[in-house]
Amino acid sequence: MTDQPYTADPPELRRSLSVLDGVAVAASSTAATTSIGIGLGVTAGVVGLHLPAIMLLAFLPVLGIAGAYSRLNRVEPNAGNGYVWVGRSLTPWLGFMVGWVNIVATVAFLAYTTAVTGSAMLQLAGEAGVHRVGGLALNPGSTAQTTAVGIVVLVAVTLTAVTGIRTAARLQTGLLVFEYVVLLGFCGYGIVTGPHAFSLSWFDPFAIPSATALAQGMLLSVFCYWGFEAAFSVNEEVRDPRDASRAGLITLVTMLGLFLLGSVAFQRVLSEKELAGHGAEGLAFFGDRLAAQPWAALPLVALMFSAVASLQAGVIPTARGMFAMSRDRTLGPVWSRVSARYGTPAAGTLLIGALAAAVAGLALVIPRLADMIMATVNAVGIVVALSYALTALAAAARFRSLLREDWRQGVRAVVLPALSALALLGLGGYLGWSFYTSTDHFEVSADNGWFLLTTPLAMIVSGFVAAGWAKYVRRSPYFRTGEGTDADAPQLLTTSN
Repeated sequence: MTDQPYTADPPELRRSLSVLDGVAVAASSTAATTSIGIGLGVTAGVVGLHLPAIMLLAFLPVLGIAGAYSRLNRVEPNAGNGYVWVGRSLTPWLGFMVGWVNIVATVAFLAYTTAVTGSAMLQLAGEAGVHRVGGLALNPGSTAQTTAVGIVVLVAVTLTAVTGIRTAARLQTGLLVFEYVVLLGFCGYGIVTGPHAFSLSWFDPFAIPSATALAQGMLLSVFCYWGFEAAFSVNEEVRDPRDASRAGLITLVTMLGLFLLGSVAFQRVLSEKELAGHGAEGLAFFGDRLAAQPWAALPLVALMFSAVASLQAGVIPTARGMFAMSRDRTLGPVWSRVSARYGTPAAGTLLIGALAAAVAGLALVIPRLADMIMATVNAVGIVVALSYALTALAAAARFRSLLREDWRQGVRAVVLPALSALALLGLGGYLGWSFYTSTDHFEVSADNGWFLLTTPLAMIVSGFVAAGWAKYVRRSPYFRTGEGTDADAPQLLTTSN
């Protein structure tokens, strides 16, 4: 394949989103209700009754990462965000790695959320008295059944995402309003009426059982915050690129408030054993402890809405990231085909949905839904931490001159992102080592350390293989410059529809 020059006018996306639309996309991607309903239980199984402490502790490096995203976005808005920023400021190989691991992590997340969505729907069916269909006993804990139901929903939301991000944002806004009202109502009521006494030790990170529990809990919590950067993936479709930065920061701070509210409420209402023992059915159990039917089903409906919204919100930024990579010929041309009718990367969006459905099918090798969730969250947490850390280091490298020019700006633009990156890299490395030393054999199981380590390593290694293909076979010019196709194309910043 011979080199081809950059096109003078690379494919463009329509600018039609407001800052509130960006918040809707980012908040749906973060999926607070899903994180509270499922993530808190998973995390409690690691850190015990210290959920507020671990959520606060994890917020600190993520806030530093958000600052790096915001500052980089102000100087270079790009749908590829970390892929372009790391490629330009560090090396194209690491830049491609950031883009790649975000893709594979999101596909894994979509597969996990597909099963969660199916589980919520089967739980709702059970609450409505439907326990069997055609002789089949419905089981919301079965990976096979939940995946089959969830794939149907995944297909529907993928088709909606194709028709335009504005339509998707409106749908997500409606879902968010409902789920937040329910979440705030039930959590507030749980804090007031819960039978377990409030304790300040819940906020004490030094009371967490071990260093391994701290590291794993931190990465699980980072996974809960993951998704705020979805706002930066649609910055070529917002009317003002600065709105993407505002949307990302607003979402992150909102998530902190919701996670603290949810963690305190859960610990007021449920015991440690109850917290860690209900997996994907934790929010339904929480609702049952606070209210009688039909009111007790409202948290479950909110969980279903959150899962549906996060499915769609996962498809949208991933398609945009692959769109940006395709413009640079690091990925094939199909990912940058923009629909003339909808102004979206329609073909790429459909392919992302298909890939997620295929991976969801592969997850059937882990028959219990709770085990599949645990394995996915651990793997995605490690690669997300790597992606965040590299993006923060890119910000520190790009703005390092500020340390000489203005030390206050330098601290915010260089020191804080660098410290956040080192913290996440250290946590990921320590957790990986603990997985490696925890067993002496490989087994496809959520409690097998080698399996938990092999999954994120496979994601990373596949990225280097794909990068080699892009550089030596596709001969992408990105590997000469590290710059995205639109890095110096001002028309992408001024075009409006």
